[in-house]
Amino acid sequence: MGRYLEDFTPGETIVTHRRTVTETDLVIYAGLTGDSNPVHMDEVAARAGPYGGRVLHGPFFIGLAFGLLSGKDIIDGTAIALRSVEWRFTGPVKPGDTVVLHATVTAATPHATRTDRGDVRFDLVFRNQDGDEVSAGSAAVVVQRRPAG
Repeated sequence: MGRYLEDFTPGETIVTHRRTVTETDLVIYAGLTGDSNPVHMDEVAARAGPYGGRVLHGPFFIGLAFGLLSGKDIIDGTAIALRSVEWRFTGPVKPGDTVVLHATVTAATPHATRTDRGDVRFDLVFRNQDGDEVSAGSAAVVVQRRPAG
């Protein structure tokens, strides 16, 4: 079970487990979204491009961030909704690279009128196996408050 609003402390950083992204991740994401840009799907063309090979889709990491937070029992079962996301794509990630998410809590605020929930705001940074930032952003998640009693 995930954390309740009261369990989040502004300033704390949660580091998830590492995740090696795969060829399968790339292909499934391309199929789900219909994005078959050669930089993702054509190794010959991508090898001649700026990254020296195919790279994963940038938006893949937005979803991966919330999957990793759920897998770490941070928001699994207590998240109600994703309120907002802002993201930037700062470096290429190739199949076979390993990433880790650093999630810093920037605020944990009760809802003004709904006493059963509140917003947790995160700064989210993915780093690759070399420690380089490759994807980052911020998000607000609506989470449950701890039940009375």
